[in-house]
Amino acid sequence: MKSRIMNKLWLPLLFGLFLFASCSEDEETVVEFPNWQATNEQAFQEVMDYAKAETSSGNTDQWKVFLDWSLENQSANMGGFIEDYGDENHIAVQVLEKGTGSGCPLYTDSVLVHYRGRLLPSTSYEEGYVIDESYTGEFNDETALPVKMYVGSLIDGFTTALMQMHIGDRWLVYIPSQLGYGSTESTNVPAYSMLRFDIKLVGYYRANHKSRAGEPKGEWILE
Repeated sequence: MKSRIMNKLWLPLLFGLFLFASCSEDEETVVEFPNWQATNEQAFQEVMDYAKAETSSGNTDQWKVFLDWSLENQSANMGGFIEDYGDENHIAVQVLEKGTGSGCPLYTDSVLVHYRGRLLPSTSYEEGYVIDESYTGEFNDETALPVKMYVGSLIDGFTTALMQMHIGDRWLVYIPSQLGYGSTESTNVPAYSMLRFDIKLVGYYRANHKSRAGEPKGEWILE
């Protein structure tokens, strides 16, 4: 199932990307990320268009689209009105595994997750350069150790995904540069990069969650 889903992900229908080695005038220096901003903008738009088409047709079990968490529940103020937000203010999600846990993490929660983040395929990296990961090699739920993160400390796209996930969910999350690192180059991440994160939510910690004894107490929620 996993390989079938992953193969489908990179069909030309979704991306229309091409890989090539772009060289300088002396044809000696290979450019790793040619035409990077335009390529990433096109790639995200194609994924988002596909995700919206799937959800509009009722396929919400496999594809989802979410507005940036910080823009949820916005209301008009001082006589102004909130305009429709563009695709760059959303993330697209492909569901790899559906969890059974109840509730979702809040902005103020901590989480236990498995994750791997990649850039788009580039000259030297056919599957996309890995920018960060909590495990190496193929993901194995039985041997991989989850890492702890504070939801509110992450890039907006990652935070948005976590706040919509249930325990046991495993999602492939597509984040536009606007909800990632934007026009600023970060460690391992060129400016204007769309990010693709494979995330599995293991549990979350809520400080004001009531214990089984009924006393207010923080604890990890793992189911």
